[in-house]
Amino acid sequence: MNKAATAVAAGAAASLAAGALAHLLPATSSLRRFRNRCLPALSGVGEVGHVALTFDDGPDPLSTVPVLDALDGLGWRATFFMLGEMTAAYPDVGREVVRRGHEVAVHGYAHSSHIRHGPTWATRDVMAARDTIAELTGAQPQWVRPPYGALSTSTLIAARRAGLAPVLWTTWGRDWRPEATPASIVDDISSTLVPGATVLLHDSDCTSAPGSWKATLAALPMLAEAWAGAGLVVGPLLEHGV
Repeated sequence: MNKAATAVAAGAAASLAAGALAHLLPATSSLRRFRNRCLPALSGVGEVGHVALTFDDGPDPLSTVPVLDALDGLGWRATFFMLGEMTAAYPDVGREVVRRGHEVAVHGYAHSSHIRHGPTWATRDVMAARDTIAELTGAQPQWVRPPYGALSTSTLIAARRAGLAPVLWTTWGRDWRPEATPASIVDDISSTLVPGATVLLHDSDCTSAPGSWKATLAALPMLAEAWAGAGLVVGPLLEHGV
């Protein structure tokens, strides 16, 4: 290979590497502590004294309704990041979320990492989810959270085109794991709790360990006791001051 060809090849490789880096760079927001401090709006850092309670992966007729019942009993409202394919399959459950006073948001149409896809795919997926959720629940989403929290340039472009604000979380219960228990969920949330926290839980096990939602459900009254003792108010992102 002559010098000119070598230079062209090197330039192409550098361009590809730069493009890949640009695509993946937002995924570094998975470094939660850094993200909470440097990108508070993206993390969902809101008003001190308020907890934004969020659920991913529903609506699911097996698990979402018991979660709604538990929230009713606690007097809490939350934000539900719904999958378009689950909303299309169970529209009555999606409408029930809204009927009970909760906020709906977009988690994508399919539960597929945006890091694996370019902006065209991500935009199509996010818009399809937005439109499906809005049409079937009667409520217009304002937020988007990519599956797995795998934020990429594709996510940011899709969010802008769809008119949605991307938001991840400050604090999670790791409730998708097969070994998760109510106590471990509470411990994981408590150990990562920050002022103005946005908490990630799941109201479906469609992408989690089978039956994991039961541990989440059992953790809710335990969280209520802990948060009440700390004087925290629980509500949806809409009231969080993000």
